This record gives sequence, structure tokens and C-alpha cells, in this order.
Amino acid sequence: MNTGRKLEGRVALVTGAGRGLGRAYALHLAALGADVAVNDISLKAHEEYDEEIGAESVPEEIVDMGVRSKGYETDVTDRSQVDAMVSDIDRTFGRIDILVNNAGGALFGRHEFKPMFDLNFHGTVNCCEAAAELMKRQRSGKIVNVGSQAGMLASAGRSYATAKAAVIHYTRCLAQELGSHNIHVNCIAPGYILSSRAIAGGRDEGELKERLVSQIPLGRLGMPEDCAKVIEFLVTDLSDYVTGQVIPVCGGFVKF
Repeated sequence: MNTGRKLEGRVALVTGAGRGLGRAYALHLAALGADVAVNDISLKAHEEYDEEIGAESVPEEIVDMGVRSKGYETDVTDRSQVDAMVSDIDRTFGRIDILVNNAGGALFGRHEFKPMFDLNFHGTVNCCEAAAELMKRQRSGKIVNVGSQAGMLASAGRSYATAKAAVIHYTRCLAQELGSHNIHVNCIAPGYILSSRAIAGGRDEGELKERLVSQIPLGRLGMPEDCAKVIEFLVTDLSDYVTGQVIPVCGGFVKF
């Protein structure tokens, strides 16, 4: 196999991929040759934070790269919508080899547990359960859930940190359940990454940047591609004996 197109013939679903980190994951998988189903609550999500992209939408960017893509404006917190999306992916592409559960974020207050869990945890569960049925049929699959360094530490952001901790532990439980079907389930835990939303919030300037960088042993904030490279490891044959694991992508901020 051409190592530059190591995912050729594979089909990936990336949630929350209309902008930011999810977009970076989708484009990276497409560059490796995968056909990519792009999910977001809005395929115009990049406009919210003035993120410049190379086409009208991420699916169009991916098609321009020479692989197939289709966009799905699906609310992952609604299981019926997720089931309909996965069924359409099955009809359109014939399979799902890779699932990256990126949809989520600290979009609610620190005490708002229900909406935070609905988006970050239940959305992940919905997509995993729906996609796992296809993967079981295939006897193969790679699932990557997106946690957060916040889910590995005692954090002031109680609802978000707790929801991401649930994602991490769910990953471990699901890996135990699906291993006999040759389905790998792992998790990344991004640290302080310069997504478009983080940049819009001032993470890349002034006192905030200095304070964050001072806590990171590698001495810089992360870029979306730093996370995308770890996802590449987890969805290719490089990780064929890795499952149930969480990998912090944080420049050393999480020190255990």
C-alpha cells in the first residue's frame, strides 16, 4: 500500500467537523485517502468564528482533494438522527471503517450538567452504538473518541470536566465489549489547542497565552494538526494492538 494513501478505500465519519479540530481531522484523513462523511450541526459552522476554509464547506474541500465526501447536518444528541445518518452513510459509501467522535465542547456553564453531558457524552455514545453495528458486520473498525485534558484532572469547569471524564471511561468499557469483533476503541485528550474558537476567545495572545504556555513543558500551544497526527496513529495499522487507551495531546501538561 502507498503509505501516503494508507487509508485508501476506507470510509470515515468525523463528527463536529464543520470547522476547527473536527475539520482538521477530516482533512487529514482525506489526505490519507479515506472517503469522509462530515457531520456538524451546521455545515456553515466555520463562519461562526471566521475560520477561512478552501471551499464553501468542508465536504467540498474534501471532494477537491480527490476522494468522496458527504455532509450531514445531524444533531448527535438525537439517537434517531444519528441512526438515520449512519444508515445513509451505509447506503452511500457501503461501510464505516473509522469513527472520530469530535462533536462537543465547553459550550455551557460549569453547573449545567445535562446539556454538557448530552453534547459531549451522550452524543459520543449515540454515534458509537450506531456505527458499531456496521463495524460488527464488517468484523473491523477503529473508533476514536475525543476527550480532554480537563477530563483527566480536577478542574474548575465541573460539568465539562466530568462529561469528558465519562467519555474517557466509556472508551475503556466499549473497548472491552468490542474487542472480540476486531473493533478498536481509543481516546485522545487534547490540551490547549489553537482551534478557531480558542483563537476567537483570545487563547493565542497576551497574558492568557503566556500563562498557559508557562504550564506546558514543550513550551507552546498545540495546533489542530498535532491532534490529527495522533488520530492517524489510532486509525491506521500502526495501532493494531492498541485499544482502550487515552492519549493526552497536551505538550506534557498532563503529567501522568
